[in-house]
Order: sequence, then structure tokens, then C-alpha cells
Amino acid sequence: MGASVPDLGLPLFEALGYVDDQLFVSYSHESRRAEPRAQWVRGGTASPLWLQLSQSLKGWDHMFIVDFWTIMDNHNHSKVTKLGVLSESHTLQVILGCEVQEDNSTRGFWKYGYDGQNHLEFCPETLDWRAAEPKAQATKLEWEVNKIRAKQNRAYLERDCPEQLQRLLELGRGALDRQVPPLVKVTHHVASAVSTLQCQALNFYPRNITMKWLKDRQPLDAKDVELKDVLPNGDGTYQGWVALAVPPGEEWRYTCQNPRCLASCSLESSVGSLSASSSFLLEFCSES
Repeated sequence: MGASVPDLGLPLFEALGYVDDQLFVSYSHESRRAEPRAQWVRGGTASPLWLQLSQSLKGWDHMFIVDFWTIMDNHNHSKVTKLGVLSESHTLQVILGCEVQEDNSTRGFWKYGYDGQNHLEFCPETLDWRAAEPKAQATKLEWEVNKIRAKQNRAYLERDCPEQLQRLLELGRGALDRQVPPLVKVTHHVASAVSTLQCQALNFYPRNITMKWLKDRQPLDAKDVELKDVLPNGDGTYQGWVALAVPPGEEWRYTCQNPRCLASCSLESSVGSLSASSSFLLEFCSES
């Protein structure tokens, strides 16, 4: 997050880089340096990969500030103070990166959000921009004139980003591919003539997890199951749960499918597939 007015105490430009859900690099306009944020990357800060990332972040620092001003101009939003009064605050968020699937196919993404709303998305297949709102049309047309930049964007998403991701995965081997199995607990309580079953998966990693209820050993329709969000624990692991309302006395007919259950579960439980895909994400944030 950043600000064009120093009095706000926020940087004009700040970037955070992630591999999957792990923060590994940060950069700010003030420091103009890429800072390692994960232990597994600290030993590689003298590598060509880190130099390449640092140079990219410095280039994006300048480019995205220019983009910010362009978008503000096209919204008729002021960037300066008037009669000693600060101009109203506006924010720009940019998310770009790539995913490499287990079949080695890749997908890149490059999106802009302005004042908390989706704004523009780059389409590498067609080298143009997709406007998410009418006010983005002016910027879309302006950027589509610059074919050189569009080709550079596509080259980054389709070539450079997947290469960097593979090298980061090699550098973080052991830390990024670790697997922590869940502790599974199944509970229930009865209220208002309804018995609520809850299957909890605790302290697992990575984040991707599938949990489902079975009735008489047959999977239930997803619409009958209340799936809660998977939430971080704060120690690098996650927790999640699924809930189900059933008639009292019929609890024995239901199973939380989880072949990797580590606890003494009152019902059989199962944690499903962990995704073999990986992603590389850079998030940029500015505020005026």
C-alpha cells in the first residue's frame, strides 16, 4: 500500500511476491531494494534469479506509478493539493503472476484494480486489455496503442514468470513442498430438533483440501453441505471444516470422508486431494 502524499506515512509503491501462499520478497519505492521475506530464499539473494527479480521490481516501480497517474487522469482525479488541502485518496492494486499445473501447462494473469474495484485485465492471447468497467475504456484504448509493451507483458507471463517459478520451487525445495497432515475432529450438537454435524480439519499444509460428507457411504450433494472457509492459523498451517444438519438419531448414517484421519474420530473422516499445481504471484499496491 502506498501514498503519493508523504504526510500519509505510506509508500508510493509497494510490492509483495508469493510462491503459492508463502511470502518470499517485498519491495518499496522508498528502499528501491528487493528484501527476502522467507528463510528458504535468503541463501539465494546473490543468484542470477534474485538479480532478475530485483531488476523487474525496479522497472515495475516506475511503470506502475506512471500507470497510476494515467488511470487517475482518465478518471479526472486530481494528484495534487489545492489551496493547501490534500486531494482525495485513491488506490491502485495490481496482481500479476503465473500458475504451472502438474501437466506443465501454464496460465498467466495481469490485473488492475482501482479504488477497490476490478478495472483492467491483460489478455496475452490477443495482446489487448479487457475493461471491467466503463471508466476503464479510455485507459484500455491508450494502452493498446503500445504494442511493444503488450508483447513484453506476454513474454513475461508465458516465458519469464514460469521459468522464475520453477527456479523458486527448486530453491525452496523442502520448505515449499512440505506436507503437514491434518488433525481431524468430528463433533455434533442438537438444537431445535436438528442435529448439526461438524467435521474439522486442523493444522494442515498446504492449503488446498477437500472434505465431504457421505450418507450411507454415498456422497451427498454439495448444496446440502455447509462448507466453511479454509482459514490460516498464524503458524503457517490452516484449518477448515464442513457442517451438516441432520435429523436427531440418524447421525450414525453420516461419514466425514477422510482416509488420513490422525485423531480418534467418532466418525470415519477423510481429507481429500492436495493440488499439485504451484503459482507465483506479485501484488502491487499504491494509494494517492
